[in-house]
Amino acid sequence: MPRRGHISRKELLSDPVYNSKLITRFVNNLMTGGKKNTASRIFYSAIERVSKKQNGENPLEVFKKAIDAAKPIVEVKSRRIGGANYQVPIEVKPERGVALAIRWIITYARARKEKTMADRLSGEISDILKNEGATMKKRDETHRMAEANKAFAHYRL
Repeated sequence: MPRRGHISRKELLSDPVYNSKLITRFVNNLMTGGKKNTASRIFYSAIERVSKKQNGENPLEVFKKAIDAAKPIVEVKSRRIGGANYQVPIEVKPERGVALAIRWIITYARARKEKTMADRLSGEISDILKNEGATMKKRDETHRMAEANKAFAHYRL
């Protein structure tokens, strides 16, 4: 927390192709070493491949569906009470849910075995739309943890 006042969030510009701030956020997270042009090329080719697999559906809609499917509803946060640590389930705010979904998709896409990053990313997004893959496994695991620790919900922050 800053000592001097509130820090306002920087407003993102919409991406040039689909005019979406969500895509800009995704590309910024995908980018490594400041190579935004490379990251956006990877993203656009991946999303085009996925939309072709989905019978020519609008790529922006396909991407939004994948993000909505991957974002968690509840998560656990560690809370120290009386010398013991409890995993307390809390609801995820929409902004954080999207951030987690983006992070998980990129992390698990990078861990895949396909040859190019565009192939990996399109494969991960396709798996999310089929409700399978590592990202969905992570989301389900997060939900299971929250369900298992429901007894500590009264310790909510």
